[in-house]
Amino acid sequence: YAVEYELEYGRDRLEMHQDAVQPGQRVLIVDDVIATGGTAAAAAGLIQQAQAELHGFAFIVELTELGGRQKLPDVPITTLVTY
Repeated sequence: YAVEYELEYGRDRLEMHQDAVQPGQRVLIVDDVIATGGTAAAAAGLIQQAQAELHGFAFIVELTELGGRQKLPDVPITTLVTY
């Protein structure tokens, strides 16, 4: 599966093997930082393409002034540190 998304300075693409997650499987996306939310939203798109169930996001750091949380689906979001 593949998802293209916008960066502040261009475009990028995330890819995932089609057998990485099974349809109906519960998934938690974990990343070090959420800034503008583009990468996390793209990862959620990959989970949707795989027909798995996104159950939440976990981040170590959230840069709140960049508003990335607003780009994410309505699932629980946990962050350890916010700036």
